[in-house]
Amino acid sequence: MSATQKVQQHPAFVQAQNKANYYFQQLDKELTKYPVLNAFEQRTQVPKTYFVSGTVFLLTLFHFVNPLAAPVSNLVGWALPCYLSFKALESPGHQDDVQWLTYWVVFGFFNFLESIALRMVLYYFPWYFAFKTVFILWLQLPTFRGAQTTYTVVLKPVMSNLSGSRALAPTDTVTAEGLRDRVASANSD
Repeated sequence: MSATQKVQQHPAFVQAQNKANYYFQQLDKELTKYPVLNAFEQRTQVPKTYFVSGTVFLLTLFHFVNPLAAPVSNLVGWALPCYLSFKALESPGHQDDVQWLTYWVVFGFFNFLESIALRMVLYYFPWYFAFKTVFILWLQLPTFRGAQTTYTVVLKPVMSNLSGSRALAPTDTVTAEGLRDRVASANSD
C-alpha cells in the first residue's frame, strides 16, 4: 500500500473529504438560485461551485499582492452592484431601487472620503483594502442592509446638519415614491 493510499484511507482524511463534499453540495444548492450561474455552468461545463470558489480564491490571493488590492476592492464594490442595479431598474418593485440607490450614495461618499485621506489611512492600516472589501460586502448584501444602516445612522444626520433644511431630516423614511416626487418637483421648478 502506497503512502498516498494510506493518507486517503486515514479516518481524518475521509472525514475532511466528507465535510468538504457536504459544504460544496450546500453551496451548489444556494448557487442554483442564480440563473446567470446556471447558464454559465451549462455553457462551459464548469461546475458553478468550482467557478465561485475559484473566483473567491483568486480575489483573496490578489488581496495579498498589495498593488492589486485596490483594483480588486473597487471591482468588488462596482461589478455586482452595477449588474444588480440594472436589474433593479427593470424590475416592477421599488424596494430594490431604494437598496441600490442607497448603496451607490454610501459607496460614492466612502470613495470620496477615501480619496482625501488614502495615503494616511494606508500608512496606519496596512490591511486597509481587505477591510474595505469586507465593508463593501456588508454594504451590498441584502441580509445585512449595511448601505441603508450607514445612510440612516451616518450620512442622513450629517447631511441634514450641513443643509439645515427639513428635506433630509433624520425622521424621514426613504422610499422610491418619495425620491420620484422630489425629482419631479425639482424638474418642474
